[in-house]
Amino acid sequence: MPGTTGRFRCGGLLVELQSARLVAELVPTQLVTYRQREPDHPFLADLLRQEAAPGGALWIVSWGFDVPRLLARLRGRPVAYHAHSSGYGFDLPAGVPVLAVSRNTLGYWGDRAPRSPLLLVPNALEPKWLERGRRHGDGQRPIDVLVQRRKSSAYLLKQLVPALRARGLVVQVQEGWVDDLVELFNSAKVVLYDSADYWRGRGVSEGFGLPPIEALACGCVVFSSFNHALADSLDPGVLGHQLGAGSLAGDVERIEAAAADPDRWRPTPAALAPLLEGCSEAALRARWAPALAEVNGHWDRLLAGEPPLRSPAPWRLRWGQRLAGLGRHLVKLLPARRL
Repeated sequence: MPGTTGRFRCGGLLVELQSARLVAELVPTQLVTYRQREPDHPFLADLLRQEAAPGGALWIVSWGFDVPRLLARLRGRPVAYHAHSSGYGFDLPAGVPVLAVSRNTLGYWGDRAPRSPLLLVPNALEPKWLERGRRHGDGQRPIDVLVQRRKSSAYLLKQLVPALRARGLVVQVQEGWVDDLVELFNSAKVVLYDSADYWRGRGVSEGFGLPPIEALACGCVVFSSFNHALADSLDPGVLGHQLGAGSLAGDVERIEAAAADPDRWRPTPAALAPLLEGCSEAALRARWAPALAEVNGHWDRLLAGEPPLRSPAPWRLRWGQRLAGLGRHLVKLLPARRL
């Protein structure tokens, strides 16, 4: 990781810290920083000087835009990419495995690196959401509609929220630090999440989308955009409902109805249980164990001399297909031979 404090603290960092903690229950694990020196963690440059490649460790990198530089520094060492968001535009060296956090990200690398080992290790909820979240919707819920400002679209904040308030709904827009997010979500009937414009503006994808699942764990009705990995988990009309579905009036009408009768709009327990069980730390730990075994086996073969598979560059594939088509066309134009 670049660092674990200050400007590096974000949702992606918390997911990586959680992953490191769970992997440490399976194999000896050490978190390494490479931009910011920290007293509790070794520094990448120091470790690389101390041990020549290939070394005895499997390295896992994850920090989006830094990945190409990290892979260059780790060349010759066993390494895997823990992929969250997609769309950064870089390619992976042949043989580098991908540990994708969502099917959306898995599909991206299945297209961009089809000959690399591809594995799925979805993100997990922190235990507090499953232990304290009131998933059945019980308890007092004084907030009709809850919105988290970060990543929210201008449409949501400047059009939809005022329109809902004009209809008399209690709408809370949360920003800044909250001591107890679980209790906040437990107090809301409806949660709105609209990250499509945020990620489109940055040119990369929503890697997983934990906030809507956290809301579902607390018994909230979820209205969300369905961009990128959100479409993996939010089955429309079953687990979540589309936000921005054609018109402002339509959104207001449906959200008002959901706040008035949440039980009719919540997912059924039978639909919700598999999603939450699949997002537990136990489920993630069970995913990491075989994934690490497969990645280690792959690197054992490469270090023994087996060459990695390579996929042709897209331009080669396009030109090959065009030339093949041209060849078929020319054959049709040639006069038929007499027997």
